Amino acid sequence: MPESVQTSRLQSALDTVESLSLEEQNLLVDILLKRLQRKRQKQLLQEIEEVREEAYQGLITFGSIEDFMKELEA
Repeated sequence: MPESVQTSRLQSALDTVESLSLEEQNLLVDILLKRLQRKRQKQLLQEIEEVREEAYQGLITFGSIEDFMKELEA
């Protein structure tokens, strides 16, 4: 989506929020924070599942920092 469209959508949303009462704005912020927290939690759980699957498939290796540095130099 073009940046100008995103900006205008965001500005429209901000204008709508600013038309709400202070109490409604605070409630909206609380709701948004909780939803963002849930999204982050879901994303983290998905990433954990992916890492577990990679470990199960043997795609993850363990080693020392020296091993890691040698791998980077290769």
